Amino acid sequence: MKSRGPYRRHSTPFKLQLCQDIRNGVIGRRDAQRTYGVSANLIQLWLTQFDRGELNNEEAEASVIAEYEAQIAALERKVGQLTMELDLVKKTPRQAIAGDSGSSSIITGPRSALSDGGAK
Repeated sequence: MKSRGPYRRHSTPFKLQLCQDIRNGVIGRRDAQRTYGVSANLIQLWLTQFDRGELNNEEAEASVIAEYEAQIAALERKVGQLTMELDLVKKTPRQAIAGDSGSSSIITGPRSALSDGGAK
């Protein structure tokens, strides 16, 4: 059996559909194991939850809502971060463009002023 790496999460609608299919004889447990790469113990756990009524449409909807809320929270954090960055950019004075004043260059930097105390 090949390793699948880190733990995977299965959605409640997936679990519910798989349990319904197994209980209705659409697919066998071993076929489900091979097809979806799920262990026998995990399938048994889901079937136990299904038989107790712990896997239902309300729980599936709550799972979807929780996923959406997590996505919304992540997007709100990103908007806050981008807003702060934009405010910072607006407050930072702009560098003079090389063509505007001719006193600086991207390559050499600002030109130094001639001093009066230099060689004569």
